[in-house]
Amino acid sequence: MQPAHQKKQSIIFAVMLLAVVFYAGVLLGRHDRPSVASVTSLTNKEAPPEVLLSTDFTPFWTAWNILNSTYVAATSTAVANDTEKLWGAISGLTASLKDPYTVFFPPEESAMFENEINGNFQGVGMEVGIKEEVLTVIAPLKGTPAERAGIRPGDKILKIDDEVSTNLRVDQAVKLIRGKKGTAVRLMIFREGKSEPFEVTVIRDIIDLPTIDTELKPGKTATSSSNTIAGTGLQKDGVFIIRLYSFSANSANLFKGALRKFISSGSHKLLFDLRGNPGGYLDAAVEMASYFLPTGKVIVTENSGTASKGKVDRSLGYNLFNKNLRMVILVNGGSASASEILAGALQQHGVAQLVGTQTFGKGSVQQLIKVTPETSLKVTVARWFTPNGTSISLKGITPDVVVKMTPEDIEKKRDPQLEKAIELLNK
Repeated sequence: MQPAHQKKQSIIFAVMLLAVVFYAGVLLGRHDRPSVASVTSLTNKEAPPEVLLSTDFTPFWTAWNILNSTYVAATSTAVANDTEKLWGAISGLTASLKDPYTVFFPPEESAMFENEINGNFQGVGMEVGIKEEVLTVIAPLKGTPAERAGIRPGDKILKIDDEVSTNLRVDQAVKLIRGKKGTAVRLMIFREGKSEPFEVTVIRDIIDLPTIDTELKPGKTATSSSNTIAGTGLQKDGVFIIRLYSFSANSANLFKGALRKFISSGSHKLLFDLRGNPGGYLDAAVEMASYFLPTGKVIVTENSGTASKGKVDRSLGYNLFNKNLRMVILVNGGSASASEILAGALQQHGVAQLVGTQTFGKGSVQQLIKVTPETSLKVTVARWFTPNGTSISLKGITPDVVVKMTPEDIEKKRDPQLEKAIELLNK
């Protein structure tokens, strides 16, 4: 039997051993805890029940914790808060898809984009995209600072002010190009046909997106009243021109009004100018095509990459015109997206001839989805194919008659494409 003092020492030793074992367990538990458990400043860190993840997110949360615990900013203003880090992470996620048209919009950029699609914003007034991995002007918009500064479709933007554009996404480039009315932005441009890049300075302004213009190009003055348009003295074989600059929300209604003017003019020769039109709403293109096609004719197929054949947009069957209609559509490298859908459909159904140069080749469908009330994702959800199955994304639409515009034509304000279209309509 142990003496009392030895028994007391044994009990103290046992208690101390239990304490050491408990503390070691706590340390081991902390060491083995998932990295996400150490992130205490965020809520809803776990994936929703409906999201099945096969990727281990531990590296993400480990990196998050390392940055939070070790990063020292160069200046006090360079420190991002947790919300800004979250927006950055989502931006990086979208960038990993390597699709220039899939973009995350944080609050400020989301508000800017909504202003743009509503048709009023401050900037230079041009549409840009990525073509052959280079930031490229799709089209300067009519009457905007970009057009007045001489920017042309197909211009490659190498620098924005002092920022090299090589690794910029479209949304990042747009943010740099835009700015307050009256301020200047310097663009380093490379243009086909020029031996060296050159710099263009553009003064920003308020941009009101133009939509449509109409014009009647008369034939010779009529000598017989039976061959004239009442009250005008113009021949009925004059060419009626509709110039569409964007597929905005109200463009289909404005196009309907332009067609009324065309019908009232007595002409049966329609020249539809889509040069420099960067696109817009798909529904507008479908409605416009429907004025020339019978019910059910395929206008465009949206292929989402699933096993199904994809959504097919068909003519609504307004089909206002008979076989007497003669129609030419003008296109160029600034004709993109909805312009390519409309031009491709009317070309392939034999309604219109295309004159000009190869279109841009922007054949993807984007959907704007809210992430939070203040942020949104513009996501590519499908690819567009013409009625005969041609992918618009691969190379755009090829005109029936190729007519190029030379720098000399532009300088002397000649328009050989327009002249060729009128010649074809008057044959």
